Amino acid sequence: MSVSPECGVDGPAVTEQQAQALVEGVCFKTGPPRSVGVEVEWLVHRERAPHEPVSRQELAAAHADLRNLPLTSGLSIEPGGQVELSSRPAPSLAACVSEVSADLDAVRTALRGHGLTLAGMGVDPWQRPRRFLRERRYDAMEACLDRTGPAGRTLMCTSASVQVCLDAGREEPGVMGFARRWWLAHHLGAVLVAVFANSPMAEGRATGWLSTRQLMWAELDPGRAGGPSLAHDPRHAWVRRVLDAPVMCVRRDGPWEVPDGVSFREWTRSRTMRPPTRADLDYHISTLFPPVRPRGHLELRMIDAQPGDDGWIVPLAVVTALFDDPGAAAIANRAVTPLAERSAGAPAPHNPLWTAAARHGLADPDLRRAAMTCFAAALDALPRLGASAGVVAAVADFADRYVARGRCPADDVLDREASARLRAEW
Repeated sequence: MSVSPECGVDGPAVTEQQAQALVEGVCFKTGPPRSVGVEVEWLVHRERAPHEPVSRQELAAAHADLRNLPLTSGLSIEPGGQVELSSRPAPSLAACVSEVSADLDAVRTALRGHGLTLAGMGVDPWQRPRRFLRERRYDAMEACLDRTGPAGRTLMCTSASVQVCLDAGREEPGVMGFARRWWLAHHLGAVLVAVFANSPMAEGRATGWLSTRQLMWAELDPGRAGGPSLAHDPRHAWVRRVLDAPVMCVRRDGPWEVPDGVSFREWTRSRTMRPPTRADLDYHISTLFPPVRPRGHLELRMIDAQPGDDGWIVPLAVVTALFDDPGAAAIANRAVTPLAERSAGAPAPHNPLWTAAARHGLADPDLRRAAMTCFAAALDALPRLGASAGVVAAVADFADRYVARGRCPADDVLDREASARLRAEW
């Protein structure tokens, strides 16, 4: 079968053994933690009527203006028209916050000219999933994710998040070692889901979950959206997850093929499908959505988009402090150790701990206790990491408003919805 260059498929075929060696060699690039990055996704709403849908024409015009902005961060448009900014790897938390804040100011100014605004919510409370981008990648993704139900379309088109990116860590053992940071990410991740839950509604109704976005991820195929077992060496576990995960699509001329239940390992052995290349392997990894994804560095993907212009800074600051300050990292490890038993040995997010975090947030006493300890450790560490007084104050305010009270941003959403309903009935 011929494949045109625009599909991005080139180079020689890779064998199963070559694929294994490639993944194992790049998934954890070890060394002293030095860099931090963030990917912030936003819904796009009407500034004065957020309940009303934004037309395709309005989105297209606004996106065209955004693409002409001189941004430091990478700009991308998500399938439902959401806007994402991806920072460069920054040498410090302060540098990351400064660069992304400046870019967000420019994006908001441009959108304001179209009567639009960025909205920080994990799932759009009002709109039904509606795909804006019509590309073969998203056609294939939609067809693949539809096999497990409607959750995939919600995640593609009406969800948004804050993703924190950190160096993998040192090769040596200890709290700065990559193996321990990998373990911490999967257990602290449940705490982060609970603390920053901000998606209690979808399509105009309360779902019964404080993080509906996390519920949607849990409803996908574990092979696509689940993490590997933590009982094994992180590199070997991730290699197995990649090779045994189902292939989302095979790129080709015309509509891309969407095989059903064919793993990448099976693809390398197939005599009926075209042989996979290194580019196919890289693309395959990009279609896996575990809550923590190793891409040389660690991507923490479990945090809902946050309310307010600067709400995204709080999870970025807290996660950076708990991973990159040795003292705070040690405290965080101790704080989440009692939670590990609640995972029942199952990978995240398909386990009881993560389910409780998404459904109940900090109403769960174990998660609340761990969150209070972790926020205190983060607040102590942030000045040592050079965080500005404004960043420290934002984390302290969040801790007082939510963590100390066993609440999360989703509780505010539900309170406002209940008040609006009462006013309408009155």
